[in-house]
Amino acid sequence: MTHQTETPLFREKWIDYIYGLQAQICAALEATDGKARFETEEWERAGGSGGGGRTRVMQNGGVFEKGGVNTSVVHGRVTEGMNRELRIEGAKWFACGLSLVLHPYNPFVPTVHANWRYFELYDEDDRVSDRWFGGGTDLTPYYLFPEDAAHFHGTLKNAIEPFGDELYPRFKKWCDEYFNNAHRGTETRGIGGVFYDHLRETENLDIEKLYRFQQANGDCFLEAYLPIVAQRKDLSFTAENKYWQEIRRGRYAEFNLIHDRGTLFGLKTGGRTESILMSLPPTVRFVYHDEPAEGTPERTLLDVCRHPRRWA
Repeated sequence: MTHQTETPLFREKWIDYIYGLQAQICAALEATDGKARFETEEWERAGGSGGGGRTRVMQNGGVFEKGGVNTSVVHGRVTEGMNRELRIEGAKWFACGLSLVLHPYNPFVPTVHANWRYFELYDEDDRVSDRWFGGGTDLTPYYLFPEDAAHFHGTLKNAIEPFGDELYPRFKKWCDEYFNNAHRGTETRGIGGVFYDHLRETENLDIEKLYRFQQANGDCFLEAYLPIVAQRKDLSFTAENKYWQEIRRGRYAEFNLIHDRGTLFGLKTGGRTESILMSLPPTVRFVYHDEPAEGTPERTLLDVCRHPRRWA
């Protein structure tokens, strides 16, 4: 199937949106942090592929111990490895997206991840043979505040509902199933959010409506996350709270290195290692057979990760 839409114009509109969203989010995060500023690095791909990206990273801030808000606009030929391991079929590919991860210093402020991307495949004559959107955002708290979970999920639900009542429940379930450390049984890395992939055009959902859907998800991120940060960033905490945060950060690192498709795609397509691994926490702790005691706040969080709840 080839697509008759003016894809170069559509790609440029998406690229402009992603760069604008990056600037908006970084400005808001700097204002929230009050100390750190994002360092910006422009980079280009090498090794037979084209395009590049803009990596923006902050470290050792007043609120955020480490954070990155990265954009990439990349393209290349589909390799045998991509075909075999990522099930991507075609001659050439294009991808543009924004990926962010924020690791706060205070254990009562949750880590957050988000990604919004657009992908095209081409035949040898540069005709678009397939295209889709993917992405989502998820919250990884270290201590459970049900009102924070309800706010985060409720904001996402409100942004998505105009495009179909069935979408939030579907993508919430998808998120719980995807961000799961399957090697540990049923244990999600956090309390989820929404996740979706390979959203293609249908009779009732053309490419422009898909664009607006993706835009609505990106535009609601700051509303979903920053009120939680403001509510929790000044709470006092102990060394024991930080210890637990680092244990759960270890679970976060496990997921990203073992299961995450974005990490796999970046490494398999010759992406920039520093940008890809930006998502890893600054400090982690791996403790043999750590199991918090019944009735503790730490156990409450772990129980929710093992048995996902409905929040909105």
